[in-house]
Amino acid sequence: MTRKPVAADETGRVRELDELNALESLLEPDFQAIAISAAHVCRAPIALVNLVAENRQYVKGRAGTDLTGVNPPVPFCDHTIAGRELLEIPDAHADPRFRDDPIVTDPPRVRFYAGAPMISRQGNALGTVCVMDRRPDRLDDAQRQTLHTLATHAVTLIELHGRAHHADEVVRRLHALEQLKNQFLTRINHELRTPLTAIRSYLELVQEGGLDETTGRRFLQGVERNSDRMLHLVNTLLLMASLKAQTATFSPVRVDLAELARQAVERSAPAAEFKHLALNLHAPERVEVWADVEQLCSALLQVLDNAIKFTCHGGAVDVVVVSDPAPEVEVHDTGIGVESDDLRRVFEEFYCTPQAEEQAAEGTGIGLSIVEKIMEMHGGTARMEKELHEGVCVHLALPRSSVPPAPEGRNGDRRRADTVGPR
Repeated sequence: MTRKPVAADETGRVRELDELNALESLLEPDFQAIAISAAHVCRAPIALVNLVAENRQYVKGRAGTDLTGVNPPVPFCDHTIAGRELLEIPDAHADPRFRDDPIVTDPPRVRFYAGAPMISRQGNALGTVCVMDRRPDRLDDAQRQTLHTLATHAVTLIELHGRAHHADEVVRRLHALEQLKNQFLTRINHELRTPLTAIRSYLELVQEGGLDETTGRRFLQGVERNSDRMLHLVNTLLLMASLKAQTATFSPVRVDLAELARQAVERSAPAAEFKHLALNLHAPERVEVWADVEQLCSALLQVLDNAIKFTCHGGAVDVVVVSDPAPEVEVHDTGIGVESDDLRRVFEEFYCTPQAEEQAAEGTGIGLSIVEKIMEMHGGTARMEKELHEGVCVHLALPRSSVPPAPEGRNGDRRRADTVGPR
């Protein structure tokens, strides 16, 4: 038995099979009909329509056999794929490539094989339409031509099924996007209308007059507080837009990550105190990184805001800065937690977890998406994991580098931003 041949287009054809969502051992009526036609025209008891991946054969149609998948693939089909042309073996017993193969020496004891490759429009050999017999045999020219034609029909069906799957996926994603958009617009409407309504009520009361100085000052403070809330929302939306358009400013300097974390914790302390949360910082003396101070602070504040928002009164939020194996800020909370299936989705635009929806939590659903984009801008990563007992931990990791990262340009190329040198 000779060594298995490898197709010249092996990488490309396996990738195309995956892109076409074709690697399933599922019999389908259209391919069943092709297999039956091949067996009838070639007067062979066994026929297959099959796709050949790296180490497995996926049967899409069959006649005269109950085969659904072969691991490893039928050796004849490997040679058909590698040769990219019709392969005919009149007697496998007389062919040194196959005479010792189990498919020849053991049941079904194949002696005759003829297979035509299924060549896609991209030029990749995806599989074969083949016939087999337990007796030696030969095809005539008309049978060979028919086998070629059936292989062409089979690969066309594979491609059509792949396009249909892609179309269904696009429709599904568009539907999901439409739902997210509607949820986002609903949240934005609420986030804008609530402070606007409060501001309007305060101003109406002030305009009516008759308020004592203390009450008037309290109402004006309410106007200021709600104005700040609206300004924060607008700034968040503008930041998201600039990050998506890759126009956000990015001026990295050498900074102390522990100091940035300390500043973020100090700015978040009032919100934590309001909910009676323990907000703790655990950091070494200094962890130097290259970072845009404003952007990285925005990411830290957003993660802290989420941790505080979703941690119940009396809970705790711990911020940990580590330097090994790479610079990282960990934000641990004892909050409501996130289900495993949602851990990655929390970084999607406009996505809110079911737990957040149940709590009717304020927010636009784009905060963690902004965090992820800021970390990517720095050449780092953002991820969330469940804590052992309760809550979650968000990891903001930065690269260990002696030079500033180069942000991505509009076409995905890495470009160096103007930087302030090391200090």
